[in-house]
Amino acid sequence: MTGPRPNSSRRSRAVATPVYSLYGEEGRTPALDGLHLESIADRSRLHNWEIQPHRHGALVQLLLIERGRVTVRMDEDERELRAPALVWVPALAVHGFRFAPETEGLVVTLDQGRLRDLLDHLPDLLESLSEPRVVPLERGATVTRALFAVGHGLREDYAGAAAWRGPALDHAVALLATQAARFGAAEPATHGAGEGRAMQHLTRYREQVERHYRRQPSVAELAAPLGITPTQLNRLCRRHLHCSALAVLHQRVLLEAKRELGYTNLMVRQIADGLGFADPAYFTRFFLKHTGRAPTEWREHTGGR
Repeated sequence: MTGPRPNSSRRSRAVATPVYSLYGEEGRTPALDGLHLESIADRSRLHNWEIQPHRHGALVQLLLIERGRVTVRMDEDERELRAPALVWVPALAVHGFRFAPETEGLVVTLDQGRLRDLLDHLPDLLESLSEPRVVPLERGATVTRALFAVGHGLREDYAGAAAWRGPALDHAVALLATQAARFGAAEPATHGAGEGRAMQHLTRYREQVERHYRRQPSVAELAAPLGITPTQLNRLCRRHLHCSALAVLHQRVLLEAKRELGYTNLMVRQIADGLGFADPAYFTRFFLKHTGRAPTEWREHTGGR
């Protein structure tokens, strides 16, 4: 494996970097419960085994590479890995991959909010996971075998319908994230000073949204703790996330609305009230605008409770 090296010929400004949910799918969320699993081949084979540099606004990813090799682009660094290996991609990190054909492994995509829910009692661990990791693993080592066993179990539970599927998925995801934090040193930051500050502001803004989305504060109120103006915050969001600061808040509110419609017996008016809508009719208009369906219709269509 080679160490990280600059690759100036492949550099691109953050403003030109695509922001996806899943690679190549701008409008799709990972899943109702914020978790998506697929093999490396599922998506990379469609793109000639190359995933161009992009970023995720509110998703983290874990790649477990079991066979083959890959060139990993992480922000401005590039390195080559041979299996077995692990790659952790935090939200907002620019990343891309060139896989050798027929590389085998697992890609776990997780909503950042769900990760926080799972590990909220471990703030140091969450902070550690805000940095990328590109880690070669020792073939045959006990910890490597255990890591891939967890990955295989996660894949089986994700595809199945066994009893207590949800807790099993949560347990496996939390264990994989913890191991990602343990393995290797975090990748060095490669942003320039200005870009580094921008990423810090956006990370802190998402933290503010996560804490306060249920009461839907104004953008000005959310920007104040960051020490920047609403105009500056909007400029950062549009440049790096390709949407407004208000849209970031609305995306989080919408995700929670879908979760509660899909997984609880709460009435629509209760969900509306819990998400800061004084008027259930306004919540219905909001939901219809963003999904094309009224809340009750969406619940029936998705088989929610």
